[in-house]
Amino acid sequence: MKIQDIRHVGLLSPAIAPHARFYLEGWGLQSAGEDRHARYFRGSSAEHHILSLHPADRCGLHHLAFSVDGREEVDAAATELERTGTPLVARPDDLDEPGGGYGLRFLDPENRCIELSAGVAERSDGGSAGKVEPLRLCHVVLNTARFDQVVEFYTDTLGFRVSDWNENQMAFLRCNPKHHVLAFNRADHASVNHVAYVMASVDGVMRGLSNLLARGQKPDWGPGRHGPGNNIFCYYKDPAGYVSEFSSDMEHIEDEATHEPAVWRRVPEQTDVWGTAGPPSPEVRKAMAGDPDPGWAVKDSITE
Repeated sequence: MKIQDIRHVGLLSPAIAPHARFYLEGWGLQSAGEDRHARYFRGSSAEHHILSLHPADRCGLHHLAFSVDGREEVDAAATELERTGTPLVARPDDLDEPGGGYGLRFLDPENRCIELSAGVAERSDGGSAGKVEPLRLCHVVLNTARFDQVVEFYTDTLGFRVSDWNENQMAFLRCNPKHHVLAFNRADHASVNHVAYVMASVDGVMRGLSNLLARGQKPDWGPGRHGPGNNIFCYYKDPAGYVSEFSSDMEHIEDEATHEPAVWRRVPEQTDVWGTAGPPSPEVRKAMAGDPDPGWAVKDSITE
């Protein structure tokens, strides 16, 4: 299976109005419309939308979407997923969401809903001129209580490659030269750890920081530079309690033939190589841990 890139993330939102306002006014995203299911947000790249917020009475992952190269790849993925006994939520068909396209949805071993799509409409208005401009999703980090099984599923079945390990605590996965578009963190339960958005440069990260500071919101962790991935980071809690990250300068792995995953030590000088951020506070650690997410199979509390 050849997944090309991360496309968008859908999050359940128990605080839809302030949640949406945070991403529009503070984070720098733009509205990509709304329907009876969700509100949609775009960055300044051509991707139709990169975030959707779905009204609910709890937090949790609604779905996570990745791109593949054409309808044939979607159909081939369905065949492979059925061969491995992976439950399909929606068989290959035209997608009933803004941007359209052709895709499918399935469940991973912890009942996360994963979407593969092709032919999604790109935005045609040439971007924006906002002060803060997240381009697209950088990566999503997910907590898992079934670390080994989940990493094996995403590598063996979906074709992701392990870029690096953070001891036996985290696995950083790539589907293209970017160091990671997805990472799994060993935890007591499944949940969303954080969502990262690509800024054009460190200047973009600092403009994002400045924009939120002007609104009275200080970073919850950062700015700093991580060891694994070498990316610049700055983390914030949003009004629903999720953790979001401004990120830039992610390492690229150009030579697939020679790359060997490194095992990073979980020490402050490798988590925060500049030494500017210090350790994350108990409050941001708690937010990154999140509440147990039963996943797609338990949808009785989702109001759609």
